[in-house]
Amino acid sequence: MKGELSVSIVIPVFNEAENLTELIGRCLKACESMDNPCEIIMVDDGSTDSSEDKIVAAVRMNPGTLKGVFLNKNYGQHSAIMAGFEQAKGDVIVTLDADLQNPPEEIPNLVEQIKLGYDVVGSVRENRQDTLFRKISSFIINKTIQKVTGVMMNDYGCMLRAYKKHIIDAVLNCPERSTFIPVLANNFAKSTTEIIVKHEERHGGDSKYSLLKLISLQFDLLTCMTTFPLRLLSLIGGIISFFGVGFGIFLVAMRIVFGSVWAANGVFTLFAVLFILIGAQFIALGLLGEYLGRVYNDVRARPRYYIHHIIGKEEKQSTAKDTDPKIINKTGCGC
Repeated sequence: MKGELSVSIVIPVFNEAENLTELIGRCLKACESMDNPCEIIMVDDGSTDSSEDKIVAAVRMNPGTLKGVFLNKNYGQHSAIMAGFEQAKGDVIVTLDADLQNPPEEIPNLVEQIKLGYDVVGSVRENRQDTLFRKISSFIINKTIQKVTGVMMNDYGCMLRAYKKHIIDAVLNCPERSTFIPVLANNFAKSTTEIIVKHEERHGGDSKYSLLKLISLQFDLLTCMTTFPLRLLSLIGGIISFFGVGFGIFLVAMRIVFGSVWAANGVFTLFAVLFILIGAQFIALGLLGEYLGRVYNDVRARPRYYIHHIIGKEEKQSTAKDTDPKIINKTGCGC
């Protein structure tokens, strides 16, 4: 079976100019080490540094192997990956971050697992070189996903993953705009597995995930895969109401026994109860707003991304597609 599967490597890029030269060189060597035809798709997600220029230069130096896909603005990592999926032609699609924390040399190991018959191959980062906050948040996310999906993968946050083409085709057919690709792909997989991979410190640049973006990712992940929080709100509301009634009975009994002077006539107690209820309402409204916002985005049906232009393998045959907005919108805007 060796040599029969073609491989597409999809790499989202956002302001990673410092890493691109080494990243592309190592990816090319990883491709050479495999007895499989390979293509590397670099998706520039609206970079504002020299990333686009470096991708263009690399594509010119490696015609037939590299392809550059350039979005008109920053849409986020998962939307950029979806744009790369649209362009991927391989039987196996591998996703990889551009920060070099996950070594490209691990790609052949993922492909070998696909050859054994798995639909999805994940990876578990060994000796993670991340902050304590990132490690704790990843642990919470992984446990949540395991509980909700029932798929016991241990590191959903690692983007170094391999998928069979039919899995990616199923993912692309999903209309929702808020997606978490590893979870969505596992919904269509019959068999999954994981391998241990190395994890390195960032070679250059800064992490693109600030605290606010990590929190936003947590909400995206939770609301795109389950309605459990809505059910949890109902349960919490019922529990609060039960204790509220019980506490009200307790207050009436204490006032009868000790008089109205007890606990400053109950003013502070009532304030405490009021703040608890108001806080619970705001939490509930916030979560409902998250779901309604996603319904609103899906109803509008705007594209996940818009491809500004493409250079690479098909450039000579599709010059018009690279410049004509109508053709771009028809063939790959992510509608």
